[in-house]
Amino acid sequence: MRIEFHPHALERMAERGATAAEVIAAIERGERIPARSGRWGFRRNFARDAVWRGKLYHGKQIEVIASPWEGGWLVITVVVRFF
Repeated sequence: MRIEFHPHALERMAERGATAAEVIAAIERGERIPARSGRWGFRRNFARDAVWRGKLYHGKQIEVIASPWEGGWLVITVVVRFF
């Protein structure tokens, strides 16, 4: 499956602590939910102990908003929640 990243999504991933591998995993194996304007959301939780901005977290949730595009997906934005 082809997955492309909009420049906006790449900026948000860097700001919010998401990797391309996590985003791809969310699309391929995460929960799929409808979003606005013909887009789709993909959500997946990752269990891992990691430090983000000086604080230890035991997991994080990656939520991806993507549009169907040329037989695959164009990632529009990415939201990350640490817990």
